[in-house]
Amino acid sequence: MQKDNDRKNLIYFPLGTFGRDMVYALVTNFLLTFILFTQSLDASQLTAITAIMIGARIFDALNDPVMGNIIERTRSRWGKFKPYLISGILLTSLVVYLMFNTGLEGWPFVVFFGIIYFSYSIAYTMHDISYWGMIPALSRDQELRNKFTSRTTLVAGIGGTLANILIPMLTAGAFAIGGSSRIAFGRIALAVGIIAPVFLLITVLKVREDRSDMEKQAPKVSFRKIFSTVRYNDQLLWCALFLLLQQIGNGIALSGLGSTYIYFEFGYEGGLFSLYTTLGMLPTAFLMIFYPSLSRKFGRIRLVKGLSLIAGIGYAATLLFGLIMPSGMAKFALITIGYMFSNFGQYGLYLIAMISILNTVEYNEYMRGERDEAIIASLRPFFTKLASALTVLIATGTYIIFGVLKYTNGISDYENLAARGLISESEKLNSIGALIQSATKGEANSMLITMCILPLLLLVISSALYLKKYRLDEKTYDAICAELEAREHGNN
Repeated sequence: MQKDNDRKNLIYFPLGTFGRDMVYALVTNFLLTFILFTQSLDASQLTAITAIMIGARIFDALNDPVMGNIIERTRSRWGKFKPYLISGILLTSLVVYLMFNTGLEGWPFVVFFGIIYFSYSIAYTMHDISYWGMIPALSRDQELRNKFTSRTTLVAGIGGTLANILIPMLTAGAFAIGGSSRIAFGRIALAVGIIAPVFLLITVLKVREDRSDMEKQAPKVSFRKIFSTVRYNDQLLWCALFLLLQQIGNGIALSGLGSTYIYFEFGYEGGLFSLYTTLGMLPTAFLMIFYPSLSRKFGRIRLVKGLSLIAGIGYAATLLFGLIMPSGMAKFALITIGYMFSNFGQYGLYLIAMISILNTVEYNEYMRGERDEAIIASLRPFFTKLASALTVLIATGTYIIFGVLKYTNGISDYENLAARGLISESEKLNSIGALIQSATKGEANSMLITMCILPLLLLVISSALYLKKYRLDEKTYDAICAELEAREHGNN
């Protein structure tokens, strides 16, 4: 019976995140691009938007663990996770639709953005923590948990990659929906807002998690409880820091800098950036499928070393080819190959970070007698979202410091004229092409350098921390699980 349940869960749980990750890709990877290419902002307005994004993530420092604590104390006929999966995804879809469908401009837009972005932070947290918090409740078996994580990230990768391919193609250049970025982003937001709840409903209806811990008395919602869980789980802290640094480094290319650099270097055509991200993410499918086998054969420590080396080679190659080669398709091909290497290594490190964090649930139970699944799981989305906010800070700082903002404002002006029907699509594309060609080589290279040097530094620091501080390797984790099982049988 349990094996049959595991088999079904391995199918239906991963499917739930397909649409969620389309939403996440839209907001995380393209929100800043949407703002820059549909709004004419001065430096103070762009700085305010960046501050809002960072402020929302600081708010998540309290919101995510509190949400985890609320989930832990939930006692319902649907379990403790599923009520928040449904309510959270429906609210997220509504907020994301409003986010990308507004006619406001200037400071009124900034105020509206502050309200809607904080609302998104709350809504997404509800279903994100509930979703990932379910994995420890699906199985304690390390091999099976690796399968859940790898299959889930495979589906998440498909959803996110599909969004990363289609969104630039359908919002910039000749294939933009409705002839402008403003119209295109609005319609895409509507589409993913429908897809996400449909797929998550599969998880809600089909997945059966272990609810035995719900027989215990519900813990009180307490900041002290949250603080103590995080503070006294040293392995959780080191894993979370590793994840934060890794996510910042890996997110810089997709923060808006990557697409803007591609447009500046090779022309304003969304299909080029779609090709760049498609090929760059293609090798990660290997890890999504074969990570459990690789982890079983090599172990996480050896994988961290190997994957860090691969990613480092990718960043170095991208920077070298980007700086020394003349613009053209040969250069585009080589920097794309460099991105394939860096993204492959970084994605593998992300898998390791996720599994390492989830494995601290048993470590917490071993040390303190409590699993605190949802609270521990809340650290992953918190640091992931905090990293996305910091990548926005890095991107906007690059735009302002190196004078790129004047070009993005120009693109926005032409996009809005096209959306109002004041110029034709061909006139828009010709004007944007001429504007981009007026940018200097140094302005384009500033984005390339930021995309390569900073992630490489963060890669070295994060990998060194993991290798030095993380102690829950496969052997230690199995020993902890064996001890917990012995305690459970002893109590019975």
